[in-house]
Amino acid sequence: MAPLRFSANVSWLFPELSGLPARLRAAGSAGFEAAEVAWPYADPPEALACTAREAGLQVVLINTPPGDREKGEMGLGAVPGRQAAFREGLEQAVLYAKALGCPRIHLMAGRVPQGAERAAVRAEMETVFLENLRHAAGVLAQENLVGLLEPINTRLTDPWYFLDSPHQAAAILQKVGRPNLQLQMDIFHWQIMDGNLTGNIREFLPIVGHVQVAQVPGRGDPGSPGELNFPYLFQLLEDEGYKGFVGCEYQPQGDTVEGLSWLRSYWDRRGRPQAGQ
Repeated sequence: MAPLRFSANVSWLFPELSGLPARLRAAGSAGFEAAEVAWPYADPPEALACTAREAGLQVVLINTPPGDREKGEMGLGAVPGRQAAFREGLEQAVLYAKALGCPRIHLMAGRVPQGAERAAVRAEMETVFLENLRHAAGVLAQENLVGLLEPINTRLTDPWYFLDSPHQAAAILQKVGRPNLQLQMDIFHWQIMDGNLTGNIREFLPIVGHVQVAQVPGRGDPGSPGELNFPYLFQLLEDEGYKGFVGCEYQPQGDTVEGLSWLRSYWDRRGRPQAGQ
């Protein structure tokens, strides 16, 4: 069984450093071979690609643009009336993914429109999402890219997010039926919404293209106190044959590098993956 491969989410890690280039360099220095960025769009793609290369990092995940943050948008994939903006954002994401050599794009679903009841708009939002996902699957297939759907918990993090459980996301993926669309499993969100992590990981891992981790409930590093037993979960992912990346998307409780002691001990125990594995 190969050791897990970890990627530094530089939108979350190294908050003591300002700017993505500095954070990418720090991730490389800390021993990471991969990085992910929520929204790289403030920096020119070629400059970011150059920094990542110099730091010895493969960029493995970016998100589609959030939309209008001032108006409370958090992704557009399922938002009625925003189809054109979703498609524009997708084009921009593809442009960045190609420049960065990044194989995966998280296609953000977005929030229930303000003033609307979730139950009242659920069917319409799913219809919009399915239409946008079919379009996205075609665009991504032309560039040999994978699109990911990530459920985000509505109990702690984002009460209005449309896609909130692995079951809902898996059902939507099944309806779209495109092999280059997969599930993004953020263990933090899954635990808060549904628990039953062992069962859900085993059930859904065959359609999972990316994993992210943080401790529950505080969203700290996997070595911090909380509900989740990460040595067990990492072993489970290994045993189930997971070959993708495990993104470190958490809030460091202090200095980021000091807080990576959990990862150094994993590397000491399991070894580091060989480049290209």
